[in-house]
Amino acid sequence: MVMEEQINTFIMLLLPFYLTSFCLYFVRVLKGPTIPDIVLAIDALSFDIVAFIALLSVFFKSLVLVPVATLFALWVYSLDIFVAKYLEKKEMGD
Repeated sequence: MVMEEQINTFIMLLLPFYLTSFCLYFVRVLKGPTIPDIVLAIDALSFDIVAFIALLSVFFKSLVLVPVATLFALWVYSLDIFVAKYLEKKEMGD
């Protein structure tokens, strides 16, 4: 039981850091000077959300959140590929 309490305490200590990073990334999304800056901020924010969901799955002892985090990470990765392809060729599709 001591290990479980230590893990929960560690997760609760990480919470302010995640909230701070979410806020900073969101500001960069809103005020990003260029499109690549905005895309990078969205990418970093999304992967931070995935890591946060994984931490929540440990905290709540819920196995349902692990596939959700995995699918979200794959969706963000495909979004990165799509945006990179669009920025490279300046056309939509395929």
